[in-house]
Formats: sequence, structure tokens, C-alpha cells
Amino acid sequence: MKYAFIDTHRTSGPIQRWCDALRVSRSGYYAWRRRPESRRAQADRALLAEIQALHAEAREAYGAVKTWRVLTARGVACGRHRVARLRRAHGIEARRMRRFRLAYAARNSAPPAPNRLGRQFRVPAPNRVWAGDITFISTRRGWLYLAVVLDLYSRRVVGWAMSARRDGQLVLDALSMALVHRRPAPGLIHHSDQGGQYTSGRFQAQLHAAGLVPSLSHKGNCYDNAVVESFFSTLKNEWTFHFTFHDRDQARAALFDYIELFYNRQRSHATLNYCSPVTFEEQGVP
Repeated sequence: MKYAFIDTHRTSGPIQRWCDALRVSRSGYYAWRRRPESRRAQADRALLAEIQALHAEAREAYGAVKTWRVLTARGVACGRHRVARLRRAHGIEARRMRRFRLAYAARNSAPPAPNRLGRQFRVPAPNRVWAGDITFISTRRGWLYLAVVLDLYSRRVVGWAMSARRDGQLVLDALSMALVHRRPAPGLIHHSDQGGQYTSGRFQAQLHAAGLVPSLSHKGNCYDNAVVESFFSTLKNEWTFHFTFHDRDQARAALFDYIELFYNRQRSHATLNYCSPVTFEEQGVP
């Protein structure tokens, strides 16, 4: 490993300096370089290339375990500890996640609709339970608000909308997109928090007109809508926190790219047997 480290950094300084720092001989290093590469080293090099390619493909979102799971599913023979060792040796790390903290606990008053979901986030089939919420993305020209609708069966974003205003039209547009694309049967539960956009007469009327059944979290309790909160955390930690958006149009393009091209179709989910949401739905995984 010392000789490999020196070989990796040989262009950044004299060889003798690296040998002195690691307490190895210069002749030993050159003898190591002339030695034929072992089968194990060749296999490690090939596996490292697979790891690096997946790391770039997954937008630096996966840790060692998920990397190993995805590679194994693709037919790449590798062990979990070997993948972790190669990632560690070559400085391959997932983008750091910020831990979620509950800022406050509001008084629980009677909601306009009951909490029909009751934190039962495992759903047996698509178009049985949807969950919606709003978040905001910072740009140099002001906030861009994003409303989403997730199908809890597959965690797929089935509806979304973006706007410079956090108003009722934003959540209506996200709901309309979900209804057009999915055409659910009557009785589907739509769960959200008690924000004014979701408790408004217009939104509730749209739910009833489409045959959807409203469900609302307890006031101030983000854990009642944990799946959507988790999605927003993933979106920001894997994507938007790593960019400075000059305007809302740039942010819109980045959000579309993440949601439609990566999250729905490519991103592996541990809760979905390491499938993407689209693959999970197509395979009908129980």
C-alpha cells in the first residue's frame, strides 16, 4: 500500500521525499514498479473503475453499502468490505447529509381532516396513497418554491410544480399533474400537512372532485409526513446544496433534471429493494 501511495503521488514531489516520509527504500519502490501486477491488483483496478463510474452516475449520492448492492445487482462480483476498502483508499465519499432536526412542536389542535395515514408509509399497490408538501430553493433572484406529490408505494414523484409564489395554485398544479399522469380510481388517500395551501377550499374541492380522500398530519408534526420530508432532504443534500443558482430558471432546470432523469428513473432506494421508483413499479415488486 505504501508503494501504491507513492506511485499515485509521484508527480507531486521527489520520489525520495515520499520514500523517506513512509520509511521505505527508493530501490524497493522501483523494484515494486517493475514487478508484474498481481491478479488481485488487476481485479481491484477493474472493480475500482466500476465503482468510480457508478459514483459519477449516481451523482455521488451512494455510500459503500448501496454501491455494493447496485454493483451486485448488475452482475459485478464484489464483496461489501472490498468495495468499502477501495472507496476509502481512493477518497470516494458520498455527499454529506445534514441531519434533520425538529425545530419546534406546535400545539395539536383538531385538523380540518383526520390523519388517515397514521404513519403507515408501506403501501401495497400504486395509486393507493399519495403524499404532498412544499419546499423552497434559494437562488440569487429569490426563492423558488417546489410542490411535489409522491406515490408512497414506489416513492415516485408523480406530480410536481414550481413557482416564485408559495400559493394555492402551486399545490393545485402539482396535484393536476399527478391526476393527469396517473388517473387514479376514487378512494385514493392524499396526505399532506396542515398548510393553508392544502386546507384551502379550492384544494379540498379539487380533491373531492377527483374522488380523492384527504388526510392531514397533526399540526406541526413533520414525522406524520416523513416520506416527503425525506425526499426533500435527499434532494437538497444530494443536489441543490451543492449549487449556487443565479436565477429561478436555472434552478427549475436543475430540479427537473434531478426529479425526472435521476430520482424517478435511476436512484436506488434501500426501501425499494435497491430499485429506482420507476423500476419498482414496472417490476411490480411486492
